[in-house]
Amino acid sequence: MSMTRREFLEALAAAAAAGLSLGLPTSHAAADGGALYTLPPPTGKVSLLHFTDCHAQLMPAHFREPDVNIGVGAARGRPPHVVGEAFLKRFGIARQTPLAHAYTHLDFTEAARRYGKLGGFAHLATLVKTIRGQRPGALLLDGGDSWQGSATALWTRGEDMIAASKLLGVEIMTGHWEFTYGAQRVQEVVTRHLAGRIEFLAQNVRTADFDDPVFAAYTMREINGIPVAIIGQAFPYTPIANPRHFVPDWTFGIQEERLQGVVDQARAKGAWAVVLLSHNGMDVDLKLASRVTGIDAILGGHTHDAVPAPIAVKNAKGVTLVTNAGSNGKFLAVLDLDVQRSGVRDFQYRLLPVFSNFLPADREMAALIESYRAPYKAKLEEKLAMSEELLYRRGNFTGSFDQLILDALMYSTGSQIAFSPGFRWGTSILPGAPITFEDIMNATAITYPYVTVTEMTGEAIKSVLEDICDNLFNPDPYYQQGGDMVRVGGMQYTCEPRQPIGRRIGGMMLAGKPIDANRRYKVASWAPVGEGASGPAIWDVMAAYLRERKVVSPRALNRPRLIGVGDDPGVSDASS
Repeated sequence: MSMTRREFLEALAAAAAAGLSLGLPTSHAAADGGALYTLPPPTGKVSLLHFTDCHAQLMPAHFREPDVNIGVGAARGRPPHVVGEAFLKRFGIARQTPLAHAYTHLDFTEAARRYGKLGGFAHLATLVKTIRGQRPGALLLDGGDSWQGSATALWTRGEDMIAASKLLGVEIMTGHWEFTYGAQRVQEVVTRHLAGRIEFLAQNVRTADFDDPVFAAYTMREINGIPVAIIGQAFPYTPIANPRHFVPDWTFGIQEERLQGVVDQARAKGAWAVVLLSHNGMDVDLKLASRVTGIDAILGGHTHDAVPAPIAVKNAKGVTLVTNAGSNGKFLAVLDLDVQRSGVRDFQYRLLPVFSNFLPADREMAALIESYRAPYKAKLEEKLAMSEELLYRRGNFTGSFDQLILDALMYSTGSQIAFSPGFRWGTSILPGAPITFEDIMNATAITYPYVTVTEMTGEAIKSVLEDICDNLFNPDPYYQQGGDMVRVGGMQYTCEPRQPIGRRIGGMMLAGKPIDANRRYKVASWAPVGEGASGPAIWDVMAAYLRERKVVSPRALNRPRLIGVGDDPGVSDASS
């Protein structure tokens, strides 16, 4: 049952009463979404609006936040590595409220039916216009992963997202999955389609031959008379996490020393404040903030962490505020800075959930979106099957949507074992809802979708799992180079996240028998990063599997048994 407008306001008021200050009014008499999203007066003259990792989701969607997000080393128990009840307690959010639904996986199905979908660019556009009306001169920044993640983005090579971003009023962006369209396409977009409208910044992308900058490192903007520098930081591990051959002549990396030089240069040229628009991931940003000086705030992305309050990180010369603004268009961050010549004196931060049932759709944006979807409408809406369970992906280990992909891989290829990438993007489907072709594309739409089958020894399988696990659980954030843990079908195993590489994976079993290190096993996977790979597209494999079944029944998740985790606040036992 959906909420009435009054119930919605009352629920938000309850959340505010529990201690979370989002600047949302607690009055039940608010008449419309504009009143709901009216913030307190800005702190200072500089306001920055930020969203990230929308993954081409132009339409409102359900997206379940993780129930497992384990932090290791210094990150244990520190945001973003808190989930469920621990998250609500950490940020003072009441259970069974709209804010609890936006930020956690708790009671997801019931809450999703009650509060509706989040995001959608037409609703985000309304919120952006509302906040800009309250904060004239505010800059809108896009943290990247915008052109990839949906069928229409893939089929138009990002054109729908580029048009929507321009209409939304994005002024500055950086990138990650954008690079999977290839260097030529990215350059074409930046020089032809974004020129004069959106600045694409990336201080850490250079040419492999002469180490020349590919994109501008930073831009100087005057906001209500205050000079502010915005520096761009693209995803440092693009050639590792994604196919290298898409960007063969470019280098990436964190480039810490070069970044310090860019910050110093911006300061020397008169910047009163310096902000990093980052796609590093939050753990990397927290370490970076402790080592690079002169950055006032980091507007972060990549890891899809929705964190309601900035983390203040001390360094040799001051403090840097580190933020992360969630994913899938679910949130709009608003950062106000009180900036003087001497530096930032005060700030105010709000991470506003974009409840599409409450914010009216912007008509111009809705029309633009419809124009791009119209040619593909029949294909997008094809009903492949009906789901009897909640299908979701996000989390350190396998989600139910991942399990569905794994089952389809093993069935279609006759493989004993299946691997599916630990992608953090992909929308959720409620029980009783149809699974459409668009839903499948929301979980698989990439430029290298091929399904492959290989024979691997037990020893090789363990080596692969250890390597991917280290990308996620290496205690040094600078060595965390991937997404969540690869999803594994058919085979069971144990995982000790806090062990060193080589000792995290154990108990490997297949059909009740231990995996033999020397035996060869048939393994199916998709999204190969090597050049020259071929095979059927994963969405075609999935579509055929679902058409045959017509109904998706609840299935057990093939998650590893965790060892040595204890009462970690990054692990929740609460059901969905």
